[in-house]
Amino acid sequence: MLLSKDRIGGVLLLLFCVTYGLLSQNIRLLPFQENVAFHARTMPEVLAVLGIGLSLIVILFPGAAARPELRGYQWAKCALFLVLMSGYGLTIRPLGFILSTSLFLMIGFALLGERRPLTLVLVAVPLVVAFWVLMTQGLDVFIEPLPGFLKAEG
Repeated sequence: MLLSKDRIGGVLLLLFCVTYGLLSQNIRLLPFQENVAFHARTMPEVLAVLGIGLSLIVILFPGAAARPELRGYQWAKCALFLVLMSGYGLTIRPLGFILSTSLFLMIGFALLGERRPLTLVLVAVPLVVAFWVLMTQGLDVFIEPLPGFLKAEG
């Protein structure tokens, strides 16, 4: 079996979907949800099964037989983005959603080549605030907007 780009992608997708499906079983159900047709685990389970099926199709019937080429990619930038995402995960609670996510987007845009500070701020901050408002006001999902030391005592 030739190890092509498609097959490597299919194997990675298969690993992700199997892990996702197994982890979806950790979703707790309320007692009245155990015997209903649609509950909190339904969509993750369906997505996992579909992903596993599609990844098996890609592994068994790859479209291209080209071998993977590792040259020509910007691996340093990829590593920097992985560090940035890890930093974002570590700072979202202490810095709050708005500050942490704004910094994440501004640094990410800078890594992608945007150099004008005003553009970075004028794109990232309104986008983050709009998303926060949508989540908290529209969908009633609580997201801590600011770090604890900036909140007003009441």
